[in-house]
Amino acid sequence: MTRRPATVSELDALETRIDRWLAEWAEAQADDAAPDAAAPDAASVSAVAPHDRPMLIDVTRDDDIPRRWYVRLAGESRDVIAVWLTLRQRTLAYETYVLPTPPHRPEQVADFVLRRNYSLVGAQYGIGAEDAVFLTGELPTHCVDEDELDRIVGSLWAYVERDFTTLLRLGFQK
Repeated sequence: MTRRPATVSELDALETRIDRWLAEWAEAQADDAAPDAAAPDAASVSAVAPHDRPMLIDVTRDDDIPRRWYVRLAGESRDVIAVWLTLRQRTLAYETYVLPTPPHRPEQVADFVLRRNYSLVGAQYGIGAEDAVFLTGELPTHCVDEDELDRIVGSLWAYVERDFTTLLRLGFQK
């Protein structure tokens, strides 16, 4: 049975929850970076400690698309990994751009991402409108909480970190 769409007030509450989660992440990260930061008490630490998360660079909201966030993370194999979160009536959609259309061996890139999809949890590789490679996924709105937000953003970051160099080598080396 399909769940009913979220009401406007439920979406407003989820939007506030996501805003708060992002603000707490940024605040905890800033506290960790402070030279004389006092040790936090156990009750104030979230389920995933800030040092276990990717480095948050920036969060912006889309002016044209309601309930959309751009979460920019520092990467290691790739300088910046941008995760887009879009809250809809039934789902929280998420995606990240991985790389442009590969000029060399696109069949090998496609084979790699299709095989990789088999082992991914909560996301899948796909080809976007401009033929670029993306990681995407959706979570029903009734499942959105801080632990799921941590899992989504952390997983997308980890998948890009794990596969980016291989995808570059496959699609961009002659």
